[in-house]
Amino acid sequence: MLQMGVQLLTAEGPNRWFMNGIAFWGFVLLGMMTIGGFFMFRKFLKVLPKADGMSKLDWQNHWVEKSRHLWTDESKAFLDQLVEPVPGPFRDIAKHSIAAEIGKIALEEKAPAVTRDHCIKGYIVATPKRDNKFLVRFLEQNQIDYQPYRHLLNK
Repeated sequence: MLQMGVQLLTAEGPNRWFMNGIAFWGFVLLGMMTIGGFFMFRKFLKVLPKADGMSKLDWQNHWVEKSRHLWTDESKAFLDQLVEPVPGPFRDIAKHSIAAEIGKIALEEKAPAVTRDHCIKGYIVATPKRDNKFLVRFLEQNQIDYQPYRHLLNK
């Protein structure tokens, strides 16, 4: 009995399964940190000031604040419908950036209120080009006429 206890204490090293488990979770942790770092770096780039002294996020906040009085309940509801396909954790950020673009368009046109047309145009302009296929599919599924703004999809 005593010999068996000594034999366990003097074993060569930890079990192979244990070491493989440590290596696996090490790679998982490294992968998660890499993914998180990538998204944090992208956010950091948006905060850096451009040549005019304001960052992309500063401009978004500027356009949202300047156009706040132009938004009607109908246009807010339509914006909510437009950002519906965006995954929940990212929906608020997407809604803010799309609202900024819509507000910019409405202010540049000196419109008295944000209309459905402003929303469609701003939604198309604010959506990244890589997502145009999903954007078109969403607009068609909801029977939203985007033909007057089709030229914006090719930019």
